[in-house]
Amino acid sequence: MTRMRAQFTGAIATVALLSACSRPPNTDPRLVSVWTRTLYGAIRVERLSPPVASRLMAYASAALYSGLVAVDPSRPSLAGVLNGLTALPVANNRADYDGTVVAVVAEQVVLDSLFREGLPTTRAAIGRLADSLTLARTGTGVSEDVRSRSAELGRRIGVAIVAWSHGDGFDSTRGRMLVPPKGLAYWVNDAPATVYATQNISGTSEQVSLDNPANALKAGNSSDRSLILSRPKQPGKTLPAVNMAGMSEPYWGQVRPFVLKSWNECSVPTPPAYAVAAAARMKIDAEQVATLRSTLTAEQRTIAYYWADNAGETGTPVGHWMSIASQMVSERSLSANDAARLMVLTAVVQADAFIAAWGYKYQYTLIRPRTYIRRVIDPTWEPLIPTPPFPEYPSGHSTVSAAVATVLTAVVGDVPFADSTGLSIGSAVRHFDSFGAAASEAGMSRLYGGIHFLYGHTGGQALGKCVGGKVVERLQPLRP
Repeated sequence: MTRMRAQFTGAIATVALLSACSRPPNTDPRLVSVWTRTLYGAIRVERLSPPVASRLMAYASAALYSGLVAVDPSRPSLAGVLNGLTALPVANNRADYDGTVVAVVAEQVVLDSLFREGLPTTRAAIGRLADSLTLARTGTGVSEDVRSRSAELGRRIGVAIVAWSHGDGFDSTRGRMLVPPKGLAYWVNDAPATVYATQNISGTSEQVSLDNPANALKAGNSSDRSLILSRPKQPGKTLPAVNMAGMSEPYWGQVRPFVLKSWNECSVPTPPAYAVAAAARMKIDAEQVATLRSTLTAEQRTIAYYWADNAGETGTPVGHWMSIASQMVSERSLSANDAARLMVLTAVVQADAFIAAWGYKYQYTLIRPRTYIRRVIDPTWEPLIPTPPFPEYPSGHSTVSAAVATVLTAVVGDVPFADSTGLSIGSAVRHFDSFGAAASEAGMSRLYGGIHFLYGHTGGQALGKCVGGKVVERLQPLRP
């Protein structure tokens, strides 16, 4: 009897070993980084506004993460954790599926939906990358049966996330025009016409306006704000190009947050009232911005250009912070699942930070420095970088950067890092003592650039830290 029990136990162990050996190889964590780089480029080429880019990154990151954890029962699902996401398909038997293929196909399905009005080149690039990544798994020993089964699971996950995305209120914000309040205190888009990005030029040319100092590419100063380029794009509702001459996403505060209970769950300090008296806070802050423009140090100028992240020229602040997070994958030797988790946390906190910031921007609709300074202090004054097409308070850069820094610090730690995001657009690698230090610099860059007041920065910082704290608190299951 004892011998039979031993033989039975040995047989079970052998089956388990064979089953383990038949499992597909682990996912390469570089999968996460390559998708991040691809989406940074897509945001840039499609000229997306930061809010639209943040939504895209959040759903794309959710798809990639969900595909990986669908075959790993030890990892927490996003279902029941993110607002409105109730259930997602999972694998019945991990050994029958390849997590890489599941994740890639889920990502592709979601991106095909989000980029359905994108440029043909963008859609083709996404398709080629997905095909390459899935076909490459054959060379690692993944059978055709496993690949086919995994692709089907990935499609079901992608379809579920697409359905979830359609319930966030985004569609109802499309095409809605806002008539902003009128008065001295309120924002108007008065940026000079030479910074407007035209929407209907030839596919073989890019118009560059060199008569505006803010658009001049100077020797030795090539940076991510360099030149505002005009690229052709058919008008569409789901993937609109940023319009420098218009108004960017006035109803974004009505989009469903991913973690926050409502867009205004985190409050902001009340901004100062419009005033021109010498002792008024608005006048003091405006004089600070006006003076900075003529007294900028070389370092401050570098900072302003480095963090400009202009829509239409770069991956916007969304892509910049996603790039920073993706650099942690190799620096911290993360597994693919941990890398995907870091990216979804980074994407989700940015999405909620933009929803909150834009809600307040259009609640207060406050005047920008260019308008106030030219009216009250110096009628010839111009900012260093182009003023974006939305109200001043609070600073979006300050809000989003503080929110991301809070999450990255909670997940990765309070560590120094080097940011190489700008290498492809002419910026040197920049070193920071911590994520918080980078966030503070990103916020201050908007004062150096002449497009925000100090109170816009400090108000945004407070909002971002609150949003980041809520995400860290409520997404505890996703943390290490």
